[in-house]
Amino acid sequence: VGKKVQAIYLWWHKPVIDKELLQSLPNLKVIANSGVGMDHLDLKLVASFGVKMANAPCAVSNSTADTGMALLLASARRLVEVHNILISPSVEFCEANILGVKVSGATLGIIGMGSIGYKVALRAKAFEMNILYHNRTQRKAQEERAVSATYCKKIDSLLQQADFVMVVVSLTPQTHKLIGKRELELMKRTATLINISRGAVVDQEALAEALQTGVIGAAALDVTCPEPLPRDHPLLKLKNVIITPHLGTKTDKASYMITEEAVENILAALNGLPLPSEVLP
Repeated sequence: VGKKVQAIYLWWHKPVIDKELLQSLPNLKVIANSGVGMDHLDLKLVASFGVKMANAPCAVSNSTADTGMALLLASARRLVEVHNILISPSVEFCEANILGVKVSGATLGIIGMGSIGYKVALRAKAFEMNILYHNRTQRKAQEERAVSATYCKKIDSLLQQADFVMVVVSLTPQTHKLIGKRELELMKRTATLINISRGAVVDQEALAEALQTGVIGAAALDVTCPEPLPRDHPLLKLKNVIITPHLGTKTDKASYMITEEAVENILAALNGLPLPSEVLP
């Protein structure tokens, strides 16, 4: 049926799009992705076959931003740690000295101020946080004012000031291991790193060492590389780490909206119309 296929809807990176598949689908017009990240696709290869590509940025931004704030709050108040204490068979009381970190009034540094990063900023403003952001391009002045955010042209400045650092960038060759040993050492010793982008954006070995040695205070990760981590990975053994299984977009409504957005892009491509969420190589 290869000649009949005109569109592919990718769900969780399947099917794998390689040269062999593209050669077998001579009438393919569009590939629609169920999410924002396109790092699993060779964009130039796909474009060389005259195939258009689209993602789903509108559908996923709110749910992913919610996940980011949930991880920030859970880490700050040590929710997973105290939950595990309280469900222990031998527990008789919870220590009063299990102190969390105050969120209101703290400084949040957002690395990547696209649609998701901006939604995070909107939520953080409601928690009365001071917001810094680093992005390839500065947001418009009215957009900055709306969330009371301050632009940091250099990432180093953001890392040095933030109590919480949230990574919300796409995975590209330029962002691979964007947060490594040097960047972690720039952060406050009490700071928390939150990653809701892709696991490979953070050097996980450097992160584990930084958490073990007190270079930073904590980490909350919705993404790892690979997913899941090997069972002997040091990050799995640390109390000051929360890891969730790539839950960013996992809500019933978001899943439905992702499919709607994909279908909208597919229908546009099949009818020769501009794609609402086209991704260029």
